[in-house]
Amino acid sequence: MARLTGTRPAATRRWGSAAAFLLLLLTVQAAQKADFSGDSTAATINHSLTLLQRLQELLQNGNGSDSVLRVRSAASDEPKVFHTHQLLLSLQSEVFESLLRNQSVVTLYEPPETAALFEKFIRYLYCGGVSILLHQAIPMHQLASKYRVWGLQRGVAEYMRTHLASESSQGHVVGWYHYAVRVGDAALQESCLQFLAWNLSAVLGSAEWGSVSVELLLLLLERSDLVLHSELELYTAVEGWLSRRQPEAPVAERVLRAIRYPMIAPSQLFRLQAQSAVLARHRAAVQDLLFQAFQFHAASPLHFAKYFDVNCSMFLPRNYLAPSWGSQWVITNPARDDRSTSFQTQLGPSSHDAGKRVTWNALFSPRWLPVSLRPVYSDSVAGAVQPARVEDGRPRLVITPAMSSPDFAGVSFQKTVLVGVRQQGRVLVKHAYSFHQSSDEAADFLVHADLQKRTSEYLIDNSLHLHIIIKPVYHSLIKVKK
Repeated sequence: MARLTGTRPAATRRWGSAAAFLLLLLTVQAAQKADFSGDSTAATINHSLTLLQRLQELLQNGNGSDSVLRVRSAASDEPKVFHTHQLLLSLQSEVFESLLRNQSVVTLYEPPETAALFEKFIRYLYCGGVSILLHQAIPMHQLASKYRVWGLQRGVAEYMRTHLASESSQGHVVGWYHYAVRVGDAALQESCLQFLAWNLSAVLGSAEWGSVSVELLLLLLERSDLVLHSELELYTAVEGWLSRRQPEAPVAERVLRAIRYPMIAPSQLFRLQAQSAVLARHRAAVQDLLFQAFQFHAASPLHFAKYFDVNCSMFLPRNYLAPSWGSQWVITNPARDDRSTSFQTQLGPSSHDAGKRVTWNALFSPRWLPVSLRPVYSDSVAGAVQPARVEDGRPRLVITPAMSSPDFAGVSFQKTVLVGVRQQGRVLVKHAYSFHQSSDEAADFLVHADLQKRTSEYLIDNSLHLHIIIKPVYHSLIKVKK
């Protein structure tokens, strides 16, 4: 909370100076917005950069100052003193407008993190611009929120959403998510969650994994769109998190029951039962899930589905990058022509189907035209064909099974296509398209991507990086009375 001290300002002289600033600002804006349409001799003389420089000099030199901000922090015995101008602060912040209404000297108390950025914050109020680094985003957002500088608050939030992929030594996305929860920024929360889900393998091996809260961990474990090598990789990371954090037993049990044990091979489950200290400590809480997983692997999925509900998350695969679940596809010069590839996946995660494979065909077209845009004969010129422009086409990806089998009974296939991009020097997932067996292609696939440009953000060294994942989804066909 701010503490007010000082005396009333000398209104006549100081408000005269402030009025001059306002008049200058209004004059520049009026000149920029003037309408000269129809006059070929019109020109705009723009010295706004000079104005910004003069405003910055006002802050640096304190010329014509009519107010003083004293910023105190626990990190220093001496306050930081800023000679400011009431009008400029009031124009940007209703909080400062209220604080300076009857006082010329204001003492503010800030935590060390925000106090260190207060000079940058004040400079933004004068010049409308500020440069920040990853570790400065949260304290700058706190200052903008506290003093109700809404433009800066929105700008910092947008900076955070667009810099999730930036590399930092300790990681920052988890911290930003927790901060977004505290301040109620739903858009930033969802952006952080989506980034963590689609790039979870990178997070599992980083320092920030240990800082994940219980609430965030449970939210992630609920999701089926997590991108990682396997469910075993997820269990190993969760085991490490539990060992470091040592939560209470009910929390640990909730976390362990969110692992999808049927997606782990029986040999690996046996090893976990024999070697995992965490699993041994909480065996009673997950014993039923482990037993059910072994039953799932022992029987045919069709027979298993007669007795158990398979329409639940426990039997739904996540986006696993292991070769048995799909294939990576790097398309060089994707704008050149159509491409195709074939690959094989397992029929399903059940060990009963361990030796069964499904062959898939994938077709990529960079310039597919919808029926409405395809060439047609024109009535105006007999036999003439309306030309179709290359830019009218859009990328298209079609994935179909190359075979049919009685083993497909009771199972459908969800196809997921991950699109990798290079951001801040790292290859990360930018988009994930999912579609089911009833559809052979992803709607709006790369609809906003311009693959004709070599500088397109979707291209890595002039190649399109895709990873196709096939997820078997089981269905209950016959219910047997128990």
